[in-house]
Amino acid sequence: MTRLLGLSACAVALALAVFGAAAAVMGARLRRPELVRSAIAAAYANFALLLVANLAMVYALVTRDFSISYVAQVGSRATPLFYTIISLWGALDGSILFWGLVLSGYTALAVRWSRAEAGAVLPYALAILLAVGSFFYLLLVGPANPFGRMFPVPVDGPGPNPLLQNHLLMAIHPPLLYLGYVGMTVPFAFATGALLAGGLDDRWIRLTRRWTLTAWGFLSLAIIAGMWWSYEVLGWGGYWAWDPVENASFMPWLTATAFLHSAMVEERRGLLRVWNVSLVVATFVLTILGTFLTRSGILSSVHAFTQGTIGFFFLAFIAVVLLFSLALVAGRSTELRGTGRLEGVVSRDTAFLLNNLLFTAFTFTVLLGTLFPLAAEAVRGVKVSVGAPFFNRMTIPLCAALLFLVGVGPALPWGRPERQLLRRKFVPPFLALGLVAGTLLALGVRAPFTVAAFAFAGFALTANLGEFADGTRARRRAHGEAPPRALVRLVRSNPRRYGGYLAHLGVLLIALGITASSSFRTERQATLRPGQTLAIAGHVLRFERLWARQEPQRFVVAADLTVLRGSTSLGRLDPRLNYYAASAEPVATPAVRSRARADLYVTLLAFEQDGSSATFHAYVQPLVIWIWLGGAVIAAGALLALSQRRERRSPGGERLPAAAQAEAR
Repeated sequence: MTRLLGLSACAVALALAVFGAAAAVMGARLRRPELVRSAIAAAYANFALLLVANLAMVYALVTRDFSISYVAQVGSRATPLFYTIISLWGALDGSILFWGLVLSGYTALAVRWSRAEAGAVLPYALAILLAVGSFFYLLLVGPANPFGRMFPVPVDGPGPNPLLQNHLLMAIHPPLLYLGYVGMTVPFAFATGALLAGGLDDRWIRLTRRWTLTAWGFLSLAIIAGMWWSYEVLGWGGYWAWDPVENASFMPWLTATAFLHSAMVEERRGLLRVWNVSLVVATFVLTILGTFLTRSGILSSVHAFTQGTIGFFFLAFIAVVLLFSLALVAGRSTELRGTGRLEGVVSRDTAFLLNNLLFTAFTFTVLLGTLFPLAAEAVRGVKVSVGAPFFNRMTIPLCAALLFLVGVGPALPWGRPERQLLRRKFVPPFLALGLVAGTLLALGVRAPFTVAAFAFAGFALTANLGEFADGTRARRRAHGEAPPRALVRLVRSNPRRYGGYLAHLGVLLIALGITASSSFRTERQATLRPGQTLAIAGHVLRFERLWARQEPQRFVVAADLTVLRGSTSLGRLDPRLNYYAASAEPVATPAVRSRARADLYVTLLAFEQDGSSATFHAYVQPLVIWIWLGGAVIAAGALLALSQRRERRSPGGERLPAAAQAEAR
């Protein structure tokens, strides 16, 4: 019954999506609003159907219904209830099912929230959303059917991949990633819908920017959560390895970030319209490409927990999307021509243009390094790998330049600036740059990347904080407000602008955390007997004992360590090795003591069966916690920017964003 309910819901959703897409287009072309209304009803019904299908799968997982193929693949009677429920997205078929739910939810919300503003664009955007949904629903009733019948019915299953039942972030990272990935479908739909409708006025950029910002915020959190998960689970002391799965989520983040900046140039100057449409299309295509790379099994990855045979379908879908988008852009080339021009080389316009060029180069570099092994194997028949040294060597100069622009962009005005303004805006940041660089050199730091990263971060931090300070001073002079009140009201008066600056501060915290933890990392490995100690970077680890216990789904071996500084005990750590029946290798659970200055990170590598000794790998890594804090600040900035009020009309009758009006003042 559960299998039939879930499969039927997916099949009906497919039929409704195809009908809705056709009805939306016909309703727009024939000017028949009742057809558009029926398409909207189909979108709402799709969400209900996918919700039913997902709940049916959760019920099957919880009740251990091994007659259903997906439950037999990831279910186990020994798996705790929490990990049983979230195994919904732990393998290929379930992840596609959850993707369908998120996509149908976004479609319903896009109709609900953007219906009035979208106007004539809505039917076409809805048709695109339902057409994309049709592709995923087709997978659910075909090659990625999670409700297949198992015969004979197994008594038990292997359970989820051990790495997916070893940390609470399994419940957080994948949903955030789907909310970011799938959310990029909405701006793609509004951009292509505007091209189909011929509505290439300011409306399309407003609609697209807001939905892009929403998905970008989720994707930012997902990337940070993924880094944290890797740090807490894989036991290697790092958080980013330029792994194909990491790159798959990073590339659409780069292009979406570029779009959020270039969209402002189009709003202000009427420029970069073709470029902006191309960025929106590229972002959507990169999310599908990332899904292909991580779900087809074509690339190896320590994060690739699901593999399947649906790679051909994704490649065909990518080809259709690219051909469709290129044809639309070519057909609307006249309407897509810019109406303005850049004013001045030293201006925010130029800074944003350079920003976009750097983000594009960054994306191409990551894409090249990720796909090169595939190309090499296809052409030469030889398996090669592209590792962290290539990515670091190629991207570090780009990162340094982007850090510098994070400070330059906010400090420059639109158009040609006055010299007095340039001096006032840039003297403090350049003083900060020189002070930071000089201090590091005086302390003996000679690594060019380390000095440049800290110096440029100091420059950008001073410039962005200066924008808050300048605005607060202006409000104090104009309204006589106390500094805290003036700052709060300043931010509330233009949340989009200051949300962007807040996101910049989050990026700078992440940059400082990555630079410090990679440049000043200390590590030691030692085999200890009970009572012996390991000294590392001002910390002393004393090995107390080994202990073990049997848990429902695994056997755990752990070490008790006391952390000392001098004769003072700072607490205890218990790194573990977890043994699962379905895995030949143990899964490590590192012990991490996080502080603002540095993390103490310890992994249990091996042990004697009689408990007489154990081998540990210890790391001390400065400012790692700043990375996680930076992710939270970025999310806060995105949320603040999304709180911007709806646009209002200018005195001339043209609808302009309130943020633009405030900046013009």
